[in-house]
Amino acid sequence: MPIYEFRCRKCRKRFSILTLRVGESYTVRCEHCGSTDGERLLSRFAMPKSDEARMEALSDPSRFGDVDENDPKSLARWMRTVGKEMGEEFGGDDFEEMMNELEGGEAGESGEGGDSREEE
Repeated sequence: MPIYEFRCRKCRKRFSILTLRVGESYTVRCEHCGSTDGERLLSRFAMPKSDEARMEALSDPSRFGDVDENDPKSLARWMRTVGKEMGEEFGGDDFEEMMNELEGGEAGESGEGGDSREEE
């Protein structure tokens, strides 16, 4: 059963359509906003990896030698690497939004997630 991925042109969110057969006609409707204006995306090819192989790849210290824990952009790069290694269950729109905020330097500037009150 093929799964086709789309991006809604209205809300820009990704969604998938599961069909019973290749070539089957289907209605493209965004599950987020209900729009029928979606563009088909090129799907990723997945090669299953065992949990052991994933953890082994993540435990190689040479892959993370350039991570600077004080630099949000460096942390975002590291998190993307970990996300790719962990597979689909680690990604998603929320993850991408969080990484874009880190890379853009927006995280923490609005007082979210930290205590911005001055001590008296």
